[in-house]
Amino acid sequence: MKKKIKLYLSLFLTFMKIGVVTFGGGYAMIPIIEHEISEKKGWICGDDLLEVVAISETTPGPIAICAATFIGYRLAGVFGAFCATFGVVLPSFIIIYLISLFLRAFEQMQVIKYAFFGIRAGVLALLVKAVVSMFKKCPKNIIAYIIMAASFAAVAFFSCNVIIVIVGAAVIGLAASLIAGKAGKKL
Repeated sequence: MKKKIKLYLSLFLTFMKIGVVTFGGGYAMIPIIEHEISEKKGWICGDDLLEVVAISETTPGPIAICAATFIGYRLAGVFGAFCATFGVVLPSFIIIYLISLFLRAFEQMQVIKYAFFGIRAGVLALLVKAVVSMFKKCPKNIIAYIIMAASFAAVAFFSCNVIIVIVGAAVIGLAASLIAGKAGKKL
């Protein structure tokens, strides 16, 4: 029993350390995870870590959290997954919480308002870039344009739930593909 508790604590502390020292997102954490998990602890070999990264990339959610959950589960079951996941998330949660406390005190300052104005402009630019990139990859046919226009109208003008729009677009796209396949046409 002591051995299990020691492993749970080690998982928590190791992933908390990873969560504290890593900046730049999940992919930036991979070398640190490799160093801590493979090289220092010897919990998982390099080839297994590649599998963890591949699985983490294909599951929903941030890659670091998925990797922590998977490694924790592999080493110590469900509670090990919880400990590793909690460890990697806790530092970010604490940092964001502390920032939110100070942000409230400074949000009325003009310099902070200007900073958020700039941040919003930057985020808008990233969103536009994502739209352009997705548009380039999207099939160019009448069905795709109809789905795109209807989805935009539903969300922008009728405040439809985004999840319903995504599911509806998927169903329409699937139906159109099946119909086109039976007719022998390419959409």
